Amino acid sequence: MSFNLSIPTKNQTVLLVDDEEDILEFLKYNLEKEGYRIYTAKDGQEAVNLTQKYRPDLVIMDVMMPNLDGIEACHAIRSDNKIPQPVIAFLTSRSEDYSQIAGFEVGADDYITKPIRPRLLVSKVESLLRRKKTDQVPSNIISLSGISIDRNRYIVKNNDIEVTLPKKEFELLDLLISQPDKVHTRDEILSKIWGNDIIVGERTIDVHIRKLREKFGNRYIRTIKGVGYTFNYEK
Repeated sequence: MSFNLSIPTKNQTVLLVDDEEDILEFLKYNLEKEGYRIYTAKDGQEAVNLTQKYRPDLVIMDVMMPNLDGIEACHAIRSDNKIPQPVIAFLTSRSEDYSQIAGFEVGADDYITKPIRPRLLVSKVESLLRRKKTDQVPSNIISLSGISIDRNRYIVKNNDIEVTLPKKEFELLDLLISQPDKVHTRDEILSKIWGNDIIVGERTIDVHIRKLREKFGNRYIRTIKGVGYTFNYEK
């Protein structure tokens, strides 16, 4: 009688980046147990090189590292139009609010607070990779937490009750709900909704967010102070 003790391999690849060996080993061990293909890097420049070579689905990296820090490495990856863009999450301590803000400004999708328990780590990685899958397979109809958006017919419903939205409010809600785990910076919202060629003040975003909250309630759209907005939903 023989037993197959091999770990099933998932299709997703994760790049782990940290200059502390024990943190790398902790992350690698727990994610390999779940079947993810894992690559590791010990500095920002190596992270950029491996991202270009292996094209991972997810990059998890520390902020403070030699050669290139995490912020610089993230900016370099986001500036490379030749590769499929991974989800990028930063490892930060609870006191590093400045790192989280800087990370979002250069294109990070999320952050993972250290220290992190193994089960929470796996759950977080699964959530981040679901986001990538959702981003890659756009749907004409999105439904989440009682709100549904029909992009083809320009119809929005809240608990099956149709809500009439002007074009920009529709596009803003669509942007937020289509990536519910992502924090959208104010600059990103201005660029995607109003375009770089149209000059509008940041107050414009506040007005549209306020109008959406009036129509759907305050619980759906969360403000990340100093950064932007995210769609708040029950996971």
